[in-house]
Amino acid sequence: MITMYGIKNCDTIKKARNFLDNSRVPYSFHDYKVSGVDEAALRGWVDEHSWETILNRSGTTFRALPEGDRAHIDADKAVLLMMANPSMIKRPILDVGGRTIVGFKASTYETALEGAAA
Repeated sequence: MITMYGIKNCDTIKKARNFLDNSRVPYSFHDYKVSGVDEAALRGWVDEHSWETILNRSGTTFRALPEGDRAHIDADKAVLLMMANPSMIKRPILDVGGRTIVGFKASTYETALEGAAA
């Protein structure tokens, strides 16, 4: 089963969900603003993609942090920041079983879904 992780009112999430809906791909949606984020899953995403990819440093939530919180980030600090502020997690994260895709690009989803269906 495919799971999309994100925040319901995010524009990129809306585009990704529309893509999956229009492609008739069954999936579940996990809103980590409502349901939180599992630390083990978050650490798995960081291990798979790097904290630099998973932590959204261009968003308003990250930019609003005190300078000390934004400095000297490593994987552990990034996970703690994202656990405390799920809005800082790059979105969407699509779990296609065995691997995840970070962000939304139609061509990337098409390729991944072809592989998942095989």
